[in-house]
Amino acid sequence: MTVVENDRIAMATINEQILDEMFDQMTVPEGYKAEIVEGAVYMSPQRHVHWQTIRKIVRALEDTFGPDVLVASDERIDFPGHLNGLAPDVAKLRDNAELDWKGHWRHQDVEFIAEVISKDTAKNDYGPKKTAYALAEVPVYLIADPYVGKCRLFTQPKDGDYVSDLSITYGGDVDMTTLLGLTLNTGEFPRD
Repeated sequence: MTVVENDRIAMATINEQILDEMFDQMTVPEGYKAEIVEGAVYMSPQRHVHWQTIRKIVRALEDTFGPDVLVASDERIDFPGHLNGLAPDVAKLRDNAELDWKGHWRHQDVEFIAEVISKDTAKNDYGPKKTAYALAEVPVYLIADPYVGKCRLFTQPKDGDYVSDLSITYGGDVDMTTLLGLTLNTGEFPRD
């Protein structure tokens, strides 16, 4: 290993330890989701429209890949960057993914992420979280925005960003067949 690789491993270990301490000290009110984005703690309430959109995405994953598809929702996954203990609304994991010794999924096993916009944290979904997902080389990142009635599909991660950015108005199909083997119908996505 080179010095750079050793430094990167040491930094990842330090980040993980700090994230563990931050999460251990947190008291999250019932009905709220907590995550750490670039070292800042964000808590957001789960709203009905938010949950119904997540539910429709998870159902589409189960309809396509079967009821045993590995899906996580609001579970901490540590992503590249400074102190990113993120809790994606929906994360599809590789079939052979396994929890690490601490009971966390590894970002290397994530194939798809969907985030549903909340007014207070939308800037994270389009900003630092998108960057973290691209750095982790998550092949497909979907943002559903019930306020404007659109989805944004990001694919082809490269150098901390996504090369492809496609906008789909609610009612249309989000075609991810090439990368994921899934077409997501947004016709019944609720609006806020």
